[in-house]
Amino acid sequence: MAKSAKSTSSLMLVLFLGVLMGAMDIAIVGPAMPAIKAEFAVSERNLALLFSIYVLFNLVGTPLMAKLSDLFGRRLVYVADVALFGLGSALLALSPSFGVMLVARALQGFGSGGVFPVASAVIGDVVEPERRGRALGTIGMVFGLAFIIGPVMGGLLLPLGWRWLFWINVPLALIVIVLGAFMLPHERKAGHGRFDTVGAVLLSAILAAFAFGISRVDSSALVSSLLTPLSGGLILTALILLPVFIAVERRAESPVVDLRLFENRQIARTGVINVLAGMVESGLVFLPLFAVAAFGARPATASYLLLPLVLGMSVGSPLVGRALDRLGPRPVLVFGSATLSLGLVGLGFATAFGLAGFIATTVLVGLGLSALLGAPIRYVLLHEAPPGQRSVAQGLVGIQGGAGQLVAAAALGGITASISDKAQAYGIAFHVLAVVGILSILLSLGIRRGAAGAKGSPSGAGVSGPQTGETAAGGSAS
Repeated sequence: MAKSAKSTSSLMLVLFLGVLMGAMDIAIVGPAMPAIKAEFAVSERNLALLFSIYVLFNLVGTPLMAKLSDLFGRRLVYVADVALFGLGSALLALSPSFGVMLVARALQGFGSGGVFPVASAVIGDVVEPERRGRALGTIGMVFGLAFIIGPVMGGLLLPLGWRWLFWINVPLALIVIVLGAFMLPHERKAGHGRFDTVGAVLLSAILAAFAFGISRVDSSALVSSLLTPLSGGLILTALILLPVFIAVERRAESPVVDLRLFENRQIARTGVINVLAGMVESGLVFLPLFAVAAFGARPATASYLLLPLVLGMSVGSPLVGRALDRLGPRPVLVFGSATLSLGLVGLGFATAFGLAGFIATTVLVGLGLSALLGAPIRYVLLHEAPPGQRSVAQGLVGIQGGAGQLVAAAALGGITASISDKAQAYGIAFHVLAVVGILSILLSLGIRRGAAGAKGSPSGAGVSGPQTGETAAGGSAS
């Protein structure tokens, strides 16, 4: 379904605003934390639940909202997701207690879980195949902008009271809802069958158990914490439920996750790359701590040293989108993985290069991530997944990346906790992530240079369904 350039631009604005709203809220909540802690007298450990409960419900919401979008239409689900996010924001601003705040953050996370995969699926539905990379790059750029705009907005609004940091989402959500109701496609898929309720419940339980179990791992006592019910017990529960979920999905009339997607080697390979990218992304949380340990940066201002990385991502994302349309995903993924690995190796030796070297290598890491996260992976999935599975396939991106982030956070936390010299510990952690980047290079070499359907019809479906093997999906065409 091709649209005119003017209507496509208007539609991209709606998608841009929706994704920006969800992404900015991750960055803008940080400045509110001290005031929230003081008002409700919560401990540091409980305060961290504002982040973890958002991530957890975001993970749970992503596959469910993606599937509902494929079944009941993009417009209904996208508008509902934004409405849930706006409702959660209003509830946060009105919260009389910390418990109510946690419920509101869960609503926000659940709603935002569907925004990015549905936005990506809409791009696959309405944007011509030869321009999809550029569109995905524009949406990917939102995250870089959010991490610049978020803290600035926080600084401007915080003097008015921390609740205004959440009120700001409400009018933005209303604008997106009104525009989305008129501009988003609303076709429903015929003959979709019953919704896979059992599969949805099982997948939610698996993601919740895994995410909460990993979050309870004590990196300073890794083995003993894994033997506790709240950590190892929950992770084991997730592993036990996984084969049950697979068996249910194989029999489901309309599964939440169609496992036949993974019979397509391109989809399976990009899934592994996405997990590795999530691992690297998680490691970047340690950058401010590394700056404090290695260069004596003040803890209060160390987070500003992330700006060169964000700048690299913001500049790189739109360029990556154009490169995807011209060159295809393979060279972009190889370049991104190689640049990322080079930057991570440099970070590992940054103490020898000084602060200027640290800044230069973080720019490299940002450029590498812009060519690895988001747009290239989503580009492959848009062209390899059949139209009726586009949103589900896009939802997998969030699950895979989230799994990589959770595992890497626990593993790298163990590395840094076990070495007393913190500058050295973080250097080793970045070199471990560089090895992850090298693995991503090797996997990227197996990605098709051009994607199935890239020169085909506007639907972009080069295949009628998941295919087994490279040749069945269209060959390893250059």
